[in-house]
Amino acid sequence: MATASSPWVRRVLVGLALVFLTVFLFVPLAFVFTEALKKGYDVFAAAIVDPDALSAIGLTLTAAAIAVPLNLLFGVAAAWAIAKFTFPGKSVLTTLIDLPFSVSPVIAGLIFVLVFGLQGWFGPWLKDHDLKVVFAVPGIVLATIFVTFPFVARELIPLMQAQGTEQEEAAAVLGAGGWTTFLRVTLPNVKWGLLYGVILCNARAMGEFGAVAVVSGHIRGETNTMPLHIEILYNEYQFAAAFAVATLLALLALVTLVLKYLVEKKAHGRGGAAGPPQGARPLPRRGGATVAKRPSLGEVRST
Repeated sequence: MATASSPWVRRVLVGLALVFLTVFLFVPLAFVFTEALKKGYDVFAAAIVDPDALSAIGLTLTAAAIAVPLNLLFGVAAAWAIAKFTFPGKSVLTTLIDLPFSVSPVIAGLIFVLVFGLQGWFGPWLKDHDLKVVFAVPGIVLATIFVTFPFVARELIPLMQAQGTEQEEAAAVLGAGGWTTFLRVTLPNVKWGLLYGVILCNARAMGEFGAVAVVSGHIRGETNTMPLHIEILYNEYQFAAAFAVATLLALLALVTLVLKYLVEKKAHGRGGAAGPPQGARPLPRRGGATVAKRPSLGEVRST
């Protein structure tokens, strides 16, 4: 229900929001693209196709491609367990999920160095088996997973808790197993929260700097992600090249938002279509008409 307020109050609030977005979002974004193209398209294209830039782009996409699906599986499992079940250590698990929010990414990177570095706990064993974690791709992937794993879970936990367990209990009464209940009842109810969590997770994975900077070693063409490559170019006063690579991160973020909008629009369009839901059985009704009906929660419980 909308709150009653004077028209000038709404105009002032909308104006303040637009001013804030313009100053802190639109102007910096326009500045990035302006600086990237300041010296012409040739310089812009050369910065993008540079071998070190291509390596950084590939490593960024690789780390995100590994971290996001793993965090998706963990987030769904953790949210389902916390919101739908009671078990010992539930509060501890909830606290651990928030750990990356309270720990600095730089500290997280140092932890991986102390654990997997040459002088770390597993350093001698890794060296003896010719395995390399820190200053290599595995370390970058581990750091990315650590800093991004709360996003999916934190989006789903409050949503699942608000929905309760009534629908799952109804499915159990009807004879559905745990996996069937999850796929047909739980997952469809949280799909938009899940999508939003994945988008946040992916954005953070591609833009992470602190933890990755500690474990990467800044090896050009090998362990530099896009944010690290941008920093190196900027420190070397190659401003046009730095902003050119930065535009790729901005474009990736914009593409992600557009895809989210298109998926939501398509889903809302299907949901608003007329006609009985798919899979519903038409039941007879007086006058020869039929109506598609599914059992309500009360009907399920009464059976």
